[in-house]
Amino acid sequence: MSEQGSKQSSEQRLLYRIQFVVNGEQYQLFVREVVQGSLWGFIEIADFVWNTQSELLVDTAEERLKSEFAGVNRTYLPMHNVLRIDAVEQRGRASIKPLSDKVTPFPAPIYTKGK
Repeated sequence: MSEQGSKQSSEQRLLYRIQFVVNGEQYQLFVREVVQGSLWGFIEIADFVWNTQSELLVDTAEERLKSEFAGVNRTYLPMHNVLRIDAVEQRGRASIKPLSDKVTPFPAPIYTKGK
């Protein structure tokens, strides 16, 4: 196998776990493509990876995500909504959960009303 061919096949195997905030909820998805998009200030994600194994128990969070992203080829996330991007070896659990008190959405108000 040529060097370019092995490079291409290893790139196809790259998997990213991306965590971001939408409307007070923290999303965790797995995708094969993450790039700084052509839209300034946005991260572009594509090639969503869902659990394709049949299981006795249905993961309602993943089903909700599949439904929300049904028919979406790629999506653009505002950079300030992205919490973390990790290159991972194995797919984990896609999830949606309430935003923890430890995460402050950006931009946060600088000044608050006095009491």
